[in-house]
Amino acid sequence: MAKEPIPTPVTRLYVEGDFTAGLSVLLDAERAHYLRSVLRLKPGEAISLFNGSAGEWCGEITSLAKSAAAVTLTKRNRAPAAEPDLWLCFAPVKRARIDFIAEKAAELGVSRLVPVMTRYTQMSRVNTDRLAANAMEAAEQCERLTVPEVAEPVAFDRLLADWDSERQLILGDETGAGPPIAEALSALSADRLAVLVGPEGGFAPDELDALHGKAFVTPVSLGPRVLRADTAALAALACVQAWSGDWRHGRPDFRAGLKRG
Repeated sequence: MAKEPIPTPVTRLYVEGDFTAGLSVLLDAERAHYLRSVLRLKPGEAISLFNGSAGEWCGEITSLAKSAAAVTLTKRNRAPAAEPDLWLCFAPVKRARIDFIAEKAAELGVSRLVPVMTRYTQMSRVNTDRLAANAMEAAEQCERLTVPEVAEPVAFDRLLADWDSERQLILGDETGAGPPIAEALSALSADRLAVLVGPEGGFAPDELDALHGKAFVTPVSLGPRVLRADTAALAALACVQAWSGDWRHGRPDFRAGLKRG
């Protein structure tokens, strides 16, 4: 008799820890509520658990209560793999738009989100826990293996003072002083990159002077139109991934092995 095909899990959850076949992984009340009340899943149904060090594993829900849930791991779908070392440094914007930045930056493969408090930044506080939750949810949905780190907000001057000069900083320069981004990226060979975009209203003149004086900064133009801060961040990230990042490679069929009986 032919073997039953292994069901393809649709739900992916980020869970820290080391995984092995047969391991029962306990999930907290929040995750249990999400599986039971939001997704309407039941014991016996398949989900995937993942993290950057363990890879992604198939599992079966073995218990599902209000206070906790348990998932028994069956097999590994994907081994751990290197992901881009790409940061996004950005001036915080209003709530809905900063949530959007965190979500889409995670989808675009960013490894670290760094809120930067510049002279003209309008937000005085940043809810990093909420940004981390948005980044995690996006990672679960977009099939990446890691979740971006969310740094605590840092003052602009401190960011530059503490910067590792081995990481090239791509500056979205609203003044148009830099070359077109495609031209600038074609000349870069660094593996460790970061994108920096300013607030609504742009950088202060002395901030731009400080940036242009650093050897690790590459100013770029993002085209002939004035972009909103959130648009500029995502446009720059897309260009970096297309010219220098993992968009240069095709998307592997991670689920192919699960479809065979």
